[in-house]
Amino acid sequence: MKMGRKIGEGANAEVFEWENNNKVIKLAKPNIDKSDLEREFRNNLIMWNLSLPVPKPFEIAEFNQRPGIVYERVYGKTLRERFFENLISNTNNHTKLDWKDVRLTARLLGKIHSLSHNELPNDQRDLLKKQILSVNKLHEEEKKSVINKLDCLPVKDKVCHGDANPNNIIISNGEALLIDWMNAATGNPEADLAEFIIMIRYAILPPETPQNAVRIFDNNREKIIKAFMDEYTLSTGTTYEEVHPWVIPILARKLSSDGIIEEEKELLLNEIKRRLEK
Repeated sequence: MKMGRKIGEGANAEVFEWENNNKVIKLAKPNIDKSDLEREFRNNLIMWNLSLPVPKPFEIAEFNQRPGIVYERVYGKTLRERFFENLISNTNNHTKLDWKDVRLTARLLGKIHSLSHNELPNDQRDLLKKQILSVNKLHEEEKKSVINKLDCLPVKDKVCHGDANPNNIIISNGEALLIDWMNAATGNPEADLAEFIIMIRYAILPPETPQNAVRIFDNNREKIIKAFMDEYTLSTGTTYEEVHPWVIPILARKLSSDGIIEEEKELLLNEIKRRLEK
């Protein structure tokens, strides 16, 4: 087996070229183990067999005593990367921002959320509760309040990704694809939508991002969310008002993540406290 250069990295894994230019291997970091990857492989295979736009999973593999998954290589850029490129180009030529990628993403999620599948785990709420209870930034009463709100929400049985943020959406040849299915489950699509909305509304851009690009993004965050939800509502009938009650539980869930910086966690924490006080 021949491993090439590293082409991507997230909170839980690193991605390298594998064998040839048509495959990649996603190698686990120490914070996840082989059982997590086996679950991701199984979930991703289900999505592939449903003919959804996801990379084809080939096998569980190991390299230098690190477990990994071999995938089909998808050539494209993440939605996050495309956002930054769009913003930076707009600091120079002041062209109108284009929400085409956002609308593609909304239609993709609408297609996924229209499906049910009895082989997927049905533990979406159990996982959310486990993540919320693990957050040390929230007091026990705050955790209890968040979980009470979650328990009051209606229960659905649709295919959900579990981490539908712009880092896991790849735009390739004019099509949106979704990667990283480790937390996929049967449940409420509104949780996926809240995840996307929170990333757009509260994400802190990297310090190397040009200040003009930061300003343009800040001025357009709510416009991006509106374009996303307008397209999703057109595809599915689900409105922002139905997603809104899921924002507090997903805000709390994100505080358990290794993938966001401390400054952003403080922003999310303050928003949770503000909403709980209403």
